[in-house]
Amino acid sequence: MKTKILVSACLMGCKVRYNGSDKSELTTALQHWHQEQRLVMHCPELAAGLPVPRLPAEIVGGNGADVMRGAARIVESDGQDVTGHYQLAAWLALRAAQDAGCVAALLTDGSPTCGSEVIYDGSFSGSQQPGMGVATALLRAHGIAVFSQHQLPELINWVNERERSS
Repeated sequence: MKTKILVSACLMGCKVRYNGSDKSELTTALQHWHQEQRLVMHCPELAAGLPVPRLPAEIVGGNGADVMRGAARIVESDGQDVTGHYQLAAWLALRAAQDAGCVAALLTDGSPTCGSEVIYDGSFSGSQQPGMGVATALLRAHGIAVFSQHQLPELINWVNERERSS
C-alpha cells in the first residue's frame, strides 16, 4: 500500500499563504507522488475559515504544543488574538490526515500552524526560533511524522524505508 502524505497546499502551488503567495518550489519533486494519489493537499488556515490574504500571525509565549494546551497564544501583527482560529486549523489538519489515512505530513516551516523546525519568535521582527506550529504539534502527538519542505530528501527516504519493510 502506498504511503499517504498530508501536504501543505502552498507547497503544491496554491496561493493560500497569509500574503496570498505559494511556496511551489517543490511541485516538480512531488509530481510523481501526486500522480500516484499519495498526497492530500490541505491548508489548515483556509480550512479554519481564515481569509487570504490575512495579517501575519506569530506564536507568543511558547510553541504550538503550548498553544494547543492553552499556555501560549497566537496573535496577528495588529495584536488581535487569533488563537482559537489556529487551534481549529490544527484540529482540521489532524482530521484531514486521519480521514485520508496519512502517516506523514510535509508542511511549510516557519508558520505558526505548519512550522516543524522553526517558528517566528512572536516579536514580528523576522526573528525565528526552534519550535513547531500548532498543526505539527497535534499531528506529532497523534503519531503522524512531520517533515518541513527543507526535509524532502528525508521524507523520501522515510517513505522508501517504510514501504520496503512492509
